[in-house]
Amino acid sequence: MKLLKLIFKNETVFCISFLLAVLSAFAVKPDMMYLAYPDYRTIALLFCLMIIVAGFQSLGIFRMLGHFLITRAGSIRGLSAVMILLCFFCSMVITNDVTLITFVPFTILVLRMSGRVERILKLVVLETIAANLGSMATPIGNPQNLYLYSVSDLTAGEFMQAVLPYAGVSIILLLAVVFAGRDEPLLDVSVKENPEKSAQTKAGRVFGRAVPLLILLLLCLLVVFRILPYQPVLICVILVILVINRKLYWSVDYFLLLTFLCFFIFIGNMKRIPEISEFLISVVQGRELLTGILTSQIISNVPAAILLSGFSSDFSALLTGVNLGGLGTLIASLASLISFKFFAKEYPDKKGTFLKVFTIWNLLFLFVLAAEAFLIGMTVR
Repeated sequence: MKLLKLIFKNETVFCISFLLAVLSAFAVKPDMMYLAYPDYRTIALLFCLMIIVAGFQSLGIFRMLGHFLITRAGSIRGLSAVMILLCFFCSMVITNDVTLITFVPFTILVLRMSGRVERILKLVVLETIAANLGSMATPIGNPQNLYLYSVSDLTAGEFMQAVLPYAGVSIILLLAVVFAGRDEPLLDVSVKENPEKSAQTKAGRVFGRAVPLLILLLLCLLVVFRILPYQPVLICVILVILVINRKLYWSVDYFLLLTFLCFFIFIGNMKRIPEISEFLISVVQGRELLTGILTSQIISNVPAAILLSGFSSDFSALLTGVNLGGLGTLIASLASLISFKFFAKEYPDKKGTFLKVFTIWNLLFLFVLAAEAFLIGMTVR
């Protein structure tokens, strides 16, 4: 019972998706058609990308990059800009959640050492926004992008047209917030590393160990852009990781993969119930942007993308909607929970303050970007 409670607490979205899949199975009895429900290409790519990024993270590459840039920031404003840009651009490749796992604890450590503890909350919130918005710019930046790009017929040009106008405005807004704030000198900060560990992770050796991972990442990108089939690349990733570091298998978020699988079953069953299918199509079609934003506020943007895609005719608008929908509530993007957990662990008495500041800034960004989206939509029409 304790194990079940722990799973529900930590993997709430998975539990909900599992319950929906089970309940829908009572309405549509399991048969051979169930095997056609999942998009196996998306699940395979997610697995491969998660394990490859975990490999890069295990080499300390991202922390080395962060440390290198931090030592060159001369003020609080410079530090904030560096961290926000790191989160924005790194999330395009290593996903928003891995970016926050890597840089939020690093930010808290550096600001504590610099004596600027009062700046931590706002910067962590802005980093979270930066990671969520930066990740929208590439097909591999977050799970919903990978899924929608995989199951749709969107070209690379159509994908960029659906996300880049908002990513561009996002970076301008983020930097405007940083440079509008009060600047102060940054105290001398040096993030101390274990000498033995530092010796083992010199740039040359790290690069040598990263080469196989870089090759695997390139192969995955060729799958994403539909140049290679996913099956041989999946086998290649499994075999290479077995050789170079089999511990990386423990770094994969298997609950996320199972969540996708459960939603595939639920959506597949809903499509086979005519009354429900027709109703959902009438609600979603033509309103992908709005339903994407609103649904994400309740169930987060990854499940929203999977759910709504089964009843959508405009994947471009849906892509925009679920990405902008990552702003707003704390659960609109599950990656935001990572920042909250890190901050709450260090400052348990400031959870309420974090939620207040987080919600205000997220709603402000959501309002501006949603207004941009509706204006673009009106112009196109």
